Amino acid sequence: MSVLLTVLAALIATGASAYHRSSLRTWAIATIVTTLAVGVLARAPITTVILLMIEVLIAVPLLNLAFRRKQISAPLLKVFAKVTPKLSDTEQTALEAGTVGFEGELFSGKPDWHELLKQPRPELSVEEKAFLDGPVEQLCGMLDDWQITHELADLPPEVWDFIKKHKFFGMIIPKQYGGLGFSALAHSAVLQKLASMSATAASTVAVPNSLGPAELLLHYGSDEQKNYYLPRLALGEEIPCFALTGPYAGSDATSIPDYGVVCKQVVDGVETLGMRLNFDKRYITLAPVATVVGLAFRLYDPDHLLGDKDDLGITLALLPRSTPGLEIGRRHFPLNVPFQNGPVRGKDVFAPMSTLIGGPHMAGHGWRMLVECLSVGRAISLPSNATGGVRMAVAGTGAYARMRKQFGLAVARFEGVEEALARIGGLTYATAALSRATAAAVDRGEKPAVPSAIAKYHATEWGRAVAGDAMDVHGGKAVQLGPKNYAGRAWQGVPIAITVEGANIMTRSLMIFGQGAIRCHPYVLKEMQALSIEDYSERLKAFDRALFGHLGFGVSNAVRSLALGITGARIGDSAGDAYVRRYYRKLNRYSSALALCADTFMGVLGGKLKFKEKLSARLGDVLSYLYIASAMLKRYEDTGRPEADRPLLAWAFHECMWRTQMALDGAIRNFPVRPVSWLLRALVFPFGRREVPPSDRLGRRVAAIITAPGEARDRLLEWAYLTPTSNNTVGRMNELLPDVIAAEPVERKFLKAQKAGQFKSHDYLGQLDEAMRSGVIDSSEAALLRRVREGVFEFISVDDFDPAELQSAVTRKHAKKLADAA
Repeated sequence: MSVLLTVLAALIATGASAYHRSSLRTWAIATIVTTLAVGVLARAPITTVILLMIEVLIAVPLLNLAFRRKQISAPLLKVFAKVTPKLSDTEQTALEAGTVGFEGELFSGKPDWHELLKQPRPELSVEEKAFLDGPVEQLCGMLDDWQITHELADLPPEVWDFIKKHKFFGMIIPKQYGGLGFSALAHSAVLQKLASMSATAASTVAVPNSLGPAELLLHYGSDEQKNYYLPRLALGEEIPCFALTGPYAGSDATSIPDYGVVCKQVVDGVETLGMRLNFDKRYITLAPVATVVGLAFRLYDPDHLLGDKDDLGITLALLPRSTPGLEIGRRHFPLNVPFQNGPVRGKDVFAPMSTLIGGPHMAGHGWRMLVECLSVGRAISLPSNATGGVRMAVAGTGAYARMRKQFGLAVARFEGVEEALARIGGLTYATAALSRATAAAVDRGEKPAVPSAIAKYHATEWGRAVAGDAMDVHGGKAVQLGPKNYAGRAWQGVPIAITVEGANIMTRSLMIFGQGAIRCHPYVLKEMQALSIEDYSERLKAFDRALFGHLGFGVSNAVRSLALGITGARIGDSAGDAYVRRYYRKLNRYSSALALCADTFMGVLGGKLKFKEKLSARLGDVLSYLYIASAMLKRYEDTGRPEADRPLLAWAFHECMWRTQMALDGAIRNFPVRPVSWLLRALVFPFGRREVPPSDRLGRRVAAIITAPGEARDRLLEWAYLTPTSNNTVGRMNELLPDVIAAEPVERKFLKAQKAGQFKSHDYLGQLDEAMRSGVIDSSEAALLRRVREGVFEFISVDDFDPAELQSAVTRKHAKKLADAA
């Protein structure tokens, strides 16, 4: 027993040092002192001496820096240099672009929650609130989605004029250039509100404020280019598009075949240095109406007119629509969401060097420019549009489920519908928090490369899930297209967001973990950077620091993962109030597990890991769910820890943790080196998988929140357009919802009398009169039931058409021309 106690004491001292990430010196002192003290008290002299010898033999070489570097780090440096895959220029650029925010803490295995909670609460300025309550509210009141999607296949001319007049295209352009100079949060709020009414309008406004000429000019343009273009873009005098994707290069943007050759050509009698461009682009939003085209291409300089390189690399230019040879093709038609979209082509198009964004010295820097700007645009545009859509799904589906009756009950009372409503409410809470977090990161000056990929992927995927559930709850109401259908077009358009700005399959399997593993890891990038240091002595010192930091990091995460798994994450640092403290501890556990698995996968598989896309995707899922859960906890703190929001937070959090567990399980189970897989499973899941999806009871509470007016529902519907105007069916439904709920106890009395056979009349209104005369209900109650009956009938009704009406306005006009010609 004395021997066991001594050994156990040494292991506990080592484990405690690793758990708390103590320095190597602290570990050595703590372990030696503990071994000596327990060994003496337990009277185990032989065991104590043996353990002390082992500890000294380990500690002395590691603490002697000169010996450690020469005998341990130097040989490992040679091996590391041989096995480390060389990053391509494009990969290097992608890694260097952007910044690391709180996602780095999540990858550390020991997040500092105070870093998250001390971030300022994101808030709109007075001016931004006024814009949201003024021009944005007015614009939403002008949007008739049936007219836009079916009759015109475009925004009406008055809507285009309003957008330009009120500088919707200039939200990100500073005031000094005539723009609005709004924050990323305001940009997000505007898009959410527009998306709650029209995906076409939201997409139209999003593109000029996302990846496009304005943002590129702001960051890289010359003063001359900024002073000319930015005021014109802000006022809508110029409409921009950006041409990147082509038939042979979609997600693989670095392989674009479009090219330009540096040359000289006489223009207006003057020999001009420029480029001869050949390109074929498609899926270009706003191209059909654009007056200025941003263009990405590979630039070659065979005659060395700019320098000594033949292949300058990806380059960006800005071409006026009037450029000879520039061809804007016919429109694409993206899934009945007819935002302006189409191809851009050109053959032997000559453009002066002055058209290069930033001027000739920026030739070849296009990939870096795109990567740096894309992370910001991706963080705002698509997540915001998706958030606006899911907020409106909460408003419409929650109200409809309370109004629609089957078998004498509101369909919201049926457990199958309740399950769908819970998903709608919980995923909307998570999506809104995620969208807010990424916008806040941009406002803090970050360039959130990894969070923007997380936000784009999960916001659009959850948008798809919510749209599907909304369709199921509405049933036939959502299937019959027409002016009364507010759900069908949203469901049709979901795949568009999933496809653009990097297809979601690629985003999940390549980008999130692929960038996060190196960018967010506290040591991997330092180890790789050490290899590029020319001076060997400095290279060895840098590598030694990173290597032993990395080794300690790995041991710590193994210990932390096991300890938190055994205790069910009931120990450790935490934050927040008593209700959410357990949530922070659970995130600590899975943060350690992620760091451990990522290290192990990279260490064992090396460069092969980037070809194991399914493993990378699962680890990316873990990072994503940790980030989303953190965003939800930050939202909970920022809104004053409202008790009413707790069911929404709990549902979304447990969903994230269950998905985290399943992603980790899938990654470990499919790891190709089986002994390593078994070891990881023992460390990560010592008692098996214990996470479960949100309970039915919790789902019932979430469904109740979104089907009745209340403060939690109001917060969930923030920035959705709910004004009860003639063009906003959902707004009118929500106006009627309090009356629908107030009428429910009256309806129960009425139905009880009806089932008892107290009425002779067969029609509803006649029965109401009888109920009032017989004293079953009073006159005010009868008036309430009539009002609700009439209002609900409008909302459960669907459209029908004369066959000619189903033709679009454009088709009817064309048919009339043919008839007149005949």
